[in-house]
Order: sequence, then structure tokens, then C-alpha cells
Amino acid sequence: MKRTLTAITAALALALGVQAYAAEAVAPASSEPIQLRTMGSFAFGGTVQTLKDGTTFHGDHGYAQYYIAARSRHLPVVMWHGIGQSGKTYETTPDGREGFQALMPRNDWSVYIVDQPRRGRAGYTLEAKGDLIPTTASESGVWEAFRNGPWTAGQDAKLFERSQFPLTTAAIEQFFRQQTPDTGAEPVTAEYRHFMGQTGAALFESIGDGILVTHSNSGQYGWEIAMHSPHVKAVVAFEPGAVAFPEDAKPQDFEIAQDLVKELLAPRLVTAQHWQALTKIPILIIYGDNIETQPNKDSFNAEVWRVSYERAKQFVELVNARGGDAKLVHLPDLKIYGNTHAAFADKNNREILKIVEDFLHEKGLDGYDNPHLGPVWPEPGKVTMPLSTQRASSWRDE
Repeated sequence: MKRTLTAITAALALALGVQAYAAEAVAPASSEPIQLRTMGSFAFGGTVQTLKDGTTFHGDHGYAQYYIAARSRHLPVVMWHGIGQSGKTYETTPDGREGFQALMPRNDWSVYIVDQPRRGRAGYTLEAKGDLIPTTASESGVWEAFRNGPWTAGQDAKLFERSQFPLTTAAIEQFFRQQTPDTGAEPVTAEYRHFMGQTGAALFESIGDGILVTHSNSGQYGWEIAMHSPHVKAVVAFEPGAVAFPEDAKPQDFEIAQDLVKELLAPRLVTAQHWQALTKIPILIIYGDNIETQPNKDSFNAEVWRVSYERAKQFVELVNARGGDAKLVHLPDLKIYGNTHAAFADKNNREILKIVEDFLHEKGLDGYDNPHLGPVWPEPGKVTMPLSTQRASSWRDE
């Protein structure tokens, strides 16, 4: 198998006109260390369900890893990945260079990198596929497997007397949301977009005001998050797969060569009152190079990005017509050529970052007043699950 993979890699490299065994050297990172105040991670949003046997299930939440710059600007940056991806998309680039995960803290931006519900480290859901081993088949099993104490399904959970588990509502919430089996479905429905909007809003409730960066399929969630949360102070969307329109201003149709593309990229219609929130914040949309200008009935992806780009232009025009502040940047128009669907990870990602930073500076969103210090954790409060602090025996007591 190893030989087969090597042969495939070599053949692909040759087809692309590069040398298979003499890869281009990675540009070295800055010799200056990245200075952070702190770093960490937490789950946000999600649901809690009670199963038939009386146990609970915490799932369908998001996951955020954060890096708080030592000399942080006021507004942190939340980065939400696209389809088939996780937060890794903003981390080290495929060729080993620093991604926005490192580049932005170097420029004093605190960042939050998301794994969305049912993806990556936020994969816990009742819709998970595949068989679960007994340890993860129920939350009572997880509780016992981590030796927090015994928990018989349908009865109160117990905590070992000498347990070091931090018994607070927030700690229990985070503990159960760390579990990650296979992920579930991602429905293309208004209900699911609404759910994602609420989930993203829960993240902003924890961190306060901030800037939201989206990519590709998460663009549709970004509009929902901004419509759900007044804490979103700007949106930067890298090639959003879909954009939102008010019901009273459905965009004009144009020729779309493939029915599936027409279905998947149909305008996301919301109430005019809900949509109006998008006219209250600066919006920057960035598209890369090599987007076709004519309908393509043969290539699904070529048609997807042609239609996406046209819809984005309609969206920006409408936002501005209704008193908003939206800008669309097509990189070739700036004489920046060759960028892919993930410009933030391309070889010129520093140049792309400068475009983003210049926009945020222009809008007065890059200040240092009231520096961001990190997420706000809930105060310890009443435990919101059946939990008994009665002494539980263990083999150590026998």
C-alpha cells in the first residue's frame, strides 16, 4: 500500500508539473516568538436530551480553540471552516507555512478557531453513524469510564468523595461536550441554518463583541450568526457558498446550467426584519481567481463558483442599496492572480491577510482600547443534570 500511495503521489506531482521528490522549501516562520496571554478551548451551544432510559445526552455543539494575543486588540476574530473541513483549515497550511491561526496573533489579533457541530472535535450527536463501544454508548458510561463516580442509567449520577473533578455546571457541560464519535448529517434546510445561527450566537455570548470569518459552505451560517447576535461587528466571507436575501427582495434569476447547482445555491430567504441586521455591520466578501464567466453544464464545481460569485454580487448590491456597508473583492481585479477557493491558505496568504486587515482598519475595528482577554466562563451554579454528591464507594475504599 505504501508503494502504491507513493506512486500515486509521484504521478500526481508530475502531472502538475512539479518535482515529486524535491518539494519547494517552506518559507520559514518569523524568528520572533508568538506572544500569547493564554490559550485554550471550550464547547459552545448544543442541545441536551433525555433518553428513554433516563440518562442525558449533550450533543450538537460547536468547539472553539482560542489563542489570546499578549497585546490583544479589542475585537477577537472567530474563524469558521467550510464543507468537509474542520478548524484545521485555518491552522498550518498544507505546505507547512503559518496559517491565520499563527499570523493573526502575530499581529495582535486574538483568534477563535471553530469546529462546527457534527464535525471534528464537535462531532457528538445522536445522529452519529456507526456502532458505539459501551464506554461511549451513553453519558453514564462516559461518566464511569473517566472514573468520576458510578452512574446507573435512570438514577442520579454519583461523584467519588475524593474526586478532583471540578463539580460546577460549566465543568459538567464541557466534560460531556468533549466526546467525539462519528459525525451526523448537515441538512440544507432553513431550520438547520437557524440552529447554526443560534449555535454561533452562543459562542459570541461567551466571548463578547468580535469579527466573524467564514469560508465556503459556512458562509450561509455566518449570515445567520450575524442575524442572531449583536456581538458580531463585521463579517469577512471567503467565497461563501450561499448568501441570504430578504423575502421581499428575492434576487433576479439568471441562467444556471445544472439543476443540482440551482437547487443547492438557491437564495437563502429570511424575513426582511431578520435580514436587516446585515445592513448594520461592515461586510467583506473575497473571491479568488479562475472563476468561469459562462454557464458550464459539464463541471459541477465550476458552475458552483460561477453562480456563487454572481449571487454574492447581487447580495452586496442589495445590502448597500438598503443602507448597509458591503464590499466584494475579486482578487484578479487587484492584480492578484492564481488564488484558490482557500485564499487564506495559499502561498500568498500574508498578502490576503493584509487585505482583511486593511478593511478592518478602514472600518475602525482594529483598535487596542479595552483589549480582549478571552472567553467569559459561566459562574459556578446549580448543577443542571441529575447528580448526587453522596459518597460513592470505589475499590480504594475496600
